[in-house]
Amino acid sequence: MKVLVTGYNGQLGRDVVRLLEKRGVECRGVDVEDFDLTDGAAVKSYVQDYVPDVIVHCAAYTAVDRAESEPEICAAVNGGGTLNMVRAALSVGARLVYISTDYVFSGEGEEPWTEDAPYDPQNVYGMSKVQGEIAVRSLMKRYYLLRTSWVYGVNGRNFVRTMLKLGKEKQEVRVVDDQIGSPTYSADLARVICDLIETEKYGIYHTANEGYMSWAEFARMIMAEAGLSCRVIPVPSAEYPVPARRPLNSRLSGEKLRSSGIVPMPAVRDALTRYLKELAEEQAE
Repeated sequence: MKVLVTGYNGQLGRDVVRLLEKRGVECRGVDVEDFDLTDGAAVKSYVQDYVPDVIVHCAAYTAVDRAESEPEICAAVNGGGTLNMVRAALSVGARLVYISTDYVFSGEGEEPWTEDAPYDPQNVYGMSKVQGEIAVRSLMKRYYLLRTSWVYGVNGRNFVRTMLKLGKEKQEVRVVDDQIGSPTYSADLARVICDLIETEKYGIYHTANEGYMSWAEFARMIMAEAGLSCRVIPVPSAEYPVPARRPLNSRLSGEKLRSSGIVPMPAVRDALTRYLKELAEEQAE
């Protein structure tokens, strides 16, 4: 099996390549310097030159707030770029993994979103990911569409790194407490991806670490696990107005993944503990 991984410079792309290499799978990580996702001919040419069996499409426009003022660019990358990748995959008979998000839903209510819940994105970024999903679902049969939430990893900036920095600098931090979801360690998500592509269990999966909590609750967990005394003050989202509307309910049901035979995602605290250990090891090098 030969695997092409887009978005290699991101948190998830780097973890997928690292795990594939560890498993002895031939793979190649690519990013913007290799080809422009919005250039269909360039995408197709690269894919046809490498001829992968599987494409793990992690690359995306992820600047959620900036997308509100750059809707065309966001749509071109997440919608049109994904369509280009789908067409390229089909041209060489490759299977495709597409990484999507809880932002494709309305963010209302308190029940976990299931894989068949209706689309109702509330911001530009969410709409662009719906466009990407539709491209995959309408044209391909052999695909794995993974929706996830609140991703953090070693490679790049994220909420955990921010909280660790603030926790060392401040006596207290104010964090929103009315958005509920599941923080997801990119290394755990990478493991699910690498497990799935060894199978023919195609379809849509919700993939996040087990456990629902608010950002403030996660912040408290981070402080406790890192041994920081910084106090976390819960506040409503209204206290931090941002251009893009955020979902209050980002809960994703993991039942389909649990019943698929794939080892389920670990609990949030377990994932955070391993992440902090990995961070410490990286900084010690």
